[in-house]
Amino acid sequence: MSQTPLHIPLTFLLECDIIRFMNIRQIPAKDTYPWLLSIHYAHRIPSVSFAFGLWSDDNWLGIVTYGTPPSSPLKRGIAGDKWYSHVLELNRLVIKENSPKNSASFLVGRSLRLLPVPSIVVSYADTAMTHIGYVYQATNFIYTGLSAKRTNWVVSGLEGKHSYTIADMSRGKENRAQYMRDTYGDKFELVPRSRKHRYVYIVGDKEIKKEILQDLKYPILPYPKGDTLRYSVPNLSDIVSVP
Repeated sequence: MSQTPLHIPLTFLLECDIIRFMNIRQIPAKDTYPWLLSIHYAHRIPSVSFAFGLWSDDNWLGIVTYGTPPSSPLKRGIAGDKWYSHVLELNRLVIKENSPKNSASFLVGRSLRLLPVPSIVVSYADTAMTHIGYVYQATNFIYTGLSAKRTNWVVSGLEGKHSYTIADMSRGKENRAQYMRDTYGDKFELVPRSRKHRYVYIVGDKEIKKEILQDLKYPILPYPKGDTLRYSVPNLSDIVSVP
């Protein structure tokens, strides 16, 4: 009996062939700094505990970093005190323009396998940048909804510092916001923070995942959908050297 030939799109075969030549390497945190300061829209270096690069042959395509979340309540709020010390934040993901399709999800998916076990990875997609978090959906993160409505503490001239760092300047003061106003005057302001899509990934075997899921403090929700924005990427050829 004759069989109907199986037609596989050429584009699919080409994508698979390109991914076959990709590799992930753990890299020193300092090697990510040009990417973080020049390409990523935040233009700021976060806490970096683990950093990984993506290469295709000798072409450096992107980086991903994981670090300690800046907020203790955030770490505790994911799955309680029991898992507090195991929480990491995927805090930066940068891929060069014109990289092969699925480069971002390949980098995230493979780098997650290289993290300590157990780990609870939280990451955010910023609605202010019209980010949805499709790369997290493609790598099987759990979606747990939008972050709460909050304000950022901002001081003109200290744009490189995180809001939590600026807020810590007034720690121990009776009226912290007033202290900042008295110290910095009109340079200090409270700015509404954009809400972010929150995703969670558990690194571990089935038993560990089951145990952590039982302690998860957030509901597991359907993935959000919508249009996402890509921002332009400068040429890094002058500031990034491939190891």
